Amino acid sequence: MLMRVLVVDDELLIRWSLHEALEAKGWSVTEAGDGRTALKALTEADELPDVVLLDYRLPDSNDLQLLASVRRLAPNGKVILMTAFGTPEVTAGALQLGAYRVVGKPFEVDEMASLVRRAHDGQPA
Repeated sequence: MLMRVLVVDDELLIRWSLHEALEAKGWSVTEAGDGRTALKALTEADELPDVVLLDYRLPDSNDLQLLASVRRLAPNGKVILMTAFGTPEVTAGALQLGAYRVVGKPFEVDEMASLVRRAHDGQPA
């Protein structure tokens, strides 16, 4: 089964790096540079993503509201929140909203690919 991943980050280099690494594993990768584009990708998708890599701070979103919207639109997808601005409150709020895991930036792309695989396979965070 082909795994589908949505990468949402306003930093082009991060999106590109994740896209390349995940696609090299044979996974289908869609990108979005802001919250509005991410929500549009979810509402227009023929098939919803299995995993969403979601940046916490985007040009049009810097709170957990986007995470809540993503969870509503893709209730079966696993969401990994990425942030350079992690606080215990952000982490607790994200997990309460159903995030699979909160990952601090910077991160190793290969480690993120492994985390995406574990999320997809339903392994504990």
